[in-house]
Amino acid sequence: MRRVLSPAARPDDDTAPGRPGRSGRSGRSDDQERERERNQDREHRDGHGARETLRTEFPFELPRGYVDGSGTVHRSGVMRLATARDELIPLRDDRVRENAAYLSVVLIARVVSRIGTVEDIHPGVIEDLFASDLAFLQDFYRRINAEGHTRAAVTCPSCQESFAVDLAGGGRPGES
Repeated sequence: MRRVLSPAARPDDDTAPGRPGRSGRSGRSDDQERERERNQDREHRDGHGARETLRTEFPFELPRGYVDGSGTVHRSGVMRLATARDELIPLRDDRVRENAAYLSVVLIARVVSRIGTVEDIHPGVIEDLFASDLAFLQDFYRRINAEGHTRAAVTCPSCQESFAVDLAGGGRPGES
């Protein structure tokens, strides 16, 4: 059992007369023990020793792809995390005021930074996407901004095995 002394009863200096340094059962001084605990807390906070960084950009593969003016199909792209401004500014857009469904088009255009080699992403580009691609981007937006990841739980139709897939992809469906 450890006895706790009030601050007045114990000197702040470990080298006070008559006290050759505090040590507990572990043989460590209190300072060493406190440092060890601080390091453990820091490791726990940082993800067990590895410093964690915030991921702000997420790659994706469109199911069908954006077809540009020359007929080139663009499938891979990048979406960034949305800011509060990204969600507020479209509310002032006249097209959104006239048609609330247009909100997702303007919002997606703000956060998609690239589709294939096309880097000038604006509402007109998003309007020209196939409906399945727009639905994919809306779901992708929701996943990275609300849930913080791009994984989806799925079930194999043949064996009924449940597993997670990463919607950010990189490969084609069915490929390992």
